[in-house]
Amino acid sequence: MQVIQRFTVVPSVPDPLQPLLEIGRNLWWTWNPAATELFRSIDPALWEQSHHNAVSFLGAIGQDRLRELTADEVFLAQMERVRADLDRYVHFVTWYERVHAAELGMRVAYFSAEFGIHECLPFYSGGLGILAGDHMKSASDLGLPLVGVGLGYRVGYFRQILNRDGWQQETQQENDFYNLPMSLERRPDGSLLLIPVELPGRVIHVRIWRVQLGRVPLFLLDTHVAENTPADREITNQVYGGDGEMRLKQEIVLGIGGVRALKAMGIEPTVYHINEGHSAFLALERIADLHARHGLTWEEAREAVHASTIFTTHTPVPAGNDVFTPELIRSYFSGYAARTGMGMNELLALGRQDSNDSNEGFSMTVLAFRTAGRANGVSELHGRVSRRLWQRLWPGVPEHEVPITSITNGIHTASWFSTEIADLYDRYLGSRWDEEPTDHRIWERVDHIPESELWRSRERLRERLVTFCRQRLHQQLERRGASRAEIKLAGQVLDPDVLTIGFARRVATYKRATLLFRDPERLARIVNRKDQPIQFVFAGKAHPRDNLAKELIREIIRVMSREELRQRFVFIEDYDIEMAKILIKGVDVWLNTPRRPLEACGTSGMKVPVNGGINVSVLDGWWCEGYRGDNGWAIGRGEEYEDTDYQDEVESLALYDLLEADIASLFYRRGADGLPHDWISMMKASMRTVIPVFNTNRMIEDYCEKFYLPASLQWTLLTANSMSGVRKLAGWKQRMAGHWHEIQVVQAQAEVSREFKVGEQMPIAARVRLGVVEPGDVTVEAVVGLLNAKGEMIGGVPHRLERSEGAEEPGVHLYRGLVPCTESGRHGFSVRVLPCARGLSANPFEMRLIRWWGDPATAPLAPAPVST
Repeated sequence: MQVIQRFTVVPSVPDPLQPLLEIGRNLWWTWNPAATELFRSIDPALWEQSHHNAVSFLGAIGQDRLRELTADEVFLAQMERVRADLDRYVHFVTWYERVHAAELGMRVAYFSAEFGIHECLPFYSGGLGILAGDHMKSASDLGLPLVGVGLGYRVGYFRQILNRDGWQQETQQENDFYNLPMSLERRPDGSLLLIPVELPGRVIHVRIWRVQLGRVPLFLLDTHVAENTPADREITNQVYGGDGEMRLKQEIVLGIGGVRALKAMGIEPTVYHINEGHSAFLALERIADLHARHGLTWEEAREAVHASTIFTTHTPVPAGNDVFTPELIRSYFSGYAARTGMGMNELLALGRQDSNDSNEGFSMTVLAFRTAGRANGVSELHGRVSRRLWQRLWPGVPEHEVPITSITNGIHTASWFSTEIADLYDRYLGSRWDEEPTDHRIWERVDHIPESELWRSRERLRERLVTFCRQRLHQQLERRGASRAEIKLAGQVLDPDVLTIGFARRVATYKRATLLFRDPERLARIVNRKDQPIQFVFAGKAHPRDNLAKELIREIIRVMSREELRQRFVFIEDYDIEMAKILIKGVDVWLNTPRRPLEACGTSGMKVPVNGGINVSVLDGWWCEGYRGDNGWAIGRGEEYEDTDYQDEVESLALYDLLEADIASLFYRRGADGLPHDWISMMKASMRTVIPVFNTNRMIEDYCEKFYLPASLQWTLLTANSMSGVRKLAGWKQRMAGHWHEIQVVQAQAEVSREFKVGEQMPIAARVRLGVVEPGDVTVEAVVGLLNAKGEMIGGVPHRLERSEGAEEPGVHLYRGLVPCTESGRHGFSVRVLPCARGLSANPFEMRLIRWWGDPATAPLAPAPVST
């Protein structure tokens, strides 16, 4: 039947219960236990059936039950308490208002291709989305003036089903946006707000959905509107769906459509944060908008964009970054280049490591690095890996000075704790542990929690996990058509009294989900020890096009099915946020086995200590910073191998040894009172050291103070007085680039023939030819560092040299300085010249201009030579 007219039906809730709609449409309730319990108390079975979706749940409640609630004084009082808590949350004075009241003009737009907020909003595929969701929640908690921008996917990520052979199959489940906690953005006259986005030969239209998370909104863009062709409606169909061209269209909608959506809603950010490279096209749209609105050249507009853009990279391998062919970019962006005055070659160069290589593909990560003034990795190790991986973008800059810093990820603590553990925190840590998770003094109080109470809570959580696994396994086997005997055995799998280890994450080859299974015979002996048994819960999805990852899942299922392992292992299908919460609360130990250094951060293990769990992991990602020796276990000592098969063999043996000799023995070593005192001591050490550091409140504070506020200030300075600062900076950079070839370090002198004692200072003098460049426009530095066996400088430290009198040639200037000798050994030094933008520029390397001693005045950039 043809649809003649569409209309929307919303929940019919009696007036006395209207606060339920207010609470349900603000996802603050998802990290508020009292609010969650309020909904559950109405109809526990229906609450589970609704997938914890407050909006569809309220629409499905029978009118008789609603009438009962209007007369239930206890329920109404509970509802009013929750509504008052929400009102108090939204209006109390926040950290940002208290600490940064002078910078209240800042506004941040946070762009991400996926957001993992809650199980009822399946707009995510893995850890990147979960991090983005936790980022938004902590921004709300801290009162940060931030908005999120993402895509609203019609079917989201896939649902996972495993066949009898263990091969992953995918099914899709369409999201009913009108029954989700979302609302459409409209114009003042009530008409739908649609954003135009140009694609080759046509214009598509994008609508905007608002999701409210406490104080901050998340805007999700959706192309599934009648004005678009059926093919264009599919652009926002699935997370990372389709081929390369579909990915390009998704990223155009996200980056270009996202900037236009904010503008159409009257939101004018002072800072844009690109969370992974998928949204990097926002920089091109901002350049085009500044060109059109203010008459800036594309070089001038780029300076304003560069100053106010943050880029966080999450991928430590080149293959994990989106790269498009030059032909595809030309077909989609030729009009863009023409509108901004930017040539197509200049636009393509923004996405190439070698801007002169016309055959190189267009990388979204490179585009983000070239258009963002500040960039970071997501752990200290990942920052180092990223500097090495992308050093080529800053020719002549030593690896350790490549301007990619690090801000380690965290978790939104309030979203991941169990009610059992929260009750203990309330009693023994005080009332503010969930509001101030970064306060180390609060977490020192975990020692006040009686061991018996903490252990009983852990046992209840483990028992709940075992019950969940048995139920899910029963459902999985029934669906696969398993025999009655197999289904009956599902009720006996796992043991609530046995040490339980969890491994759940996106399945990718570098995460090595099969490392545990390299020696099934030894593994069987370990898990079946009569006095110290161990059991494992596995979960995770492989990308639909990643057949190697699917093979890993099939191999896991095959090994788990062995008779001697069957009762100690279970693989739970369709891993999502809801399941993650159950797993991280119930396991005693969280296992992580990435191939170092390919895990950028990995936040799943951060969620376990919140509930008293302990980590055992390769020293990769965040665990390099989190491991203290007494708060968990490390697999290896951070070694890196060229032979990956040998690495797998060594680290699998190390894992077996840990399980056998350390982990199991500690867990089962009980005192006369039946408590594992040493294990509980490690649990408390894990809580004390991990929770106050690896949380998104600390992460957001880092972003705010290190990136957001400086970028917002720089944007304000550059765009004041009709963009005069931008024009000045762009003109200065153009002049510097035009005369940089004239600069030369003519001579550098030091008393290298004599020996210096630690604590002395070595005088260095340098003669620098600047030509027509003003001395105030450059910084001259002596770079000093230890030498390795090859005579190469290791991690040189720059020391500024000051201009002094004494140069005898026109255009040549004398610079002098004293370099402290801080450690013994063989050292070297060199001298370099960098542009200095007199406070207008945050990064001395952003112009990619550097002149080292030994570079001829007309030579291309080269690495630093070393004097001995």
